[in-house]
Amino acid sequence: MNVLAIHSSGNKTSLCVIFKDDILEYSVKHERKDRPNWSDMLDNIGLNSFFTMDAIDIFAYANSSGSYTATRSVAAYLKGISSALQKPLLVIDSENIDDVSSDMVAKEALKEFMESQGENNAFNPEDANPIYISNPQYKKINE
Repeated sequence: MNVLAIHSSGNKTSLCVIFKDDILEYSVKHERKDRPNWSDMLDNIGLNSFFTMDAIDIFAYANSSGSYTATRSVAAYLKGISSALQKPLLVIDSENIDDVSSDMVAKEALKEFMESQGENNAFNPEDANPIYISNPQYKKINE
């Protein structure tokens, strides 16, 4: 099983590919409101030289409440790819997701997928929406 996972928090994004027996990870730091170029990240990790997108069996991303906008942009990116390739997309939740990197996300996604016995319908990209793990604390204006 080959896995591609992305984790993005406020100022760091990491991408991991589990391909055959290899685990490849690449991360970049960036300004909080900037998003890295995922195509460049994929090139740096070996896309089209070591693996192709068609060779990826499952896609995953971390549901990070620490940076909801980053999570939504990663979700949209992977939903597009996984939908086009008709591959499963997993959302990995954790209370301390900001303390982990994409290799943990990839490993957890692989574990969850294997435990599901390959039920692709259980990981439909249309259903892989980011959510807050805990209730967000918004500051109310004019109160």
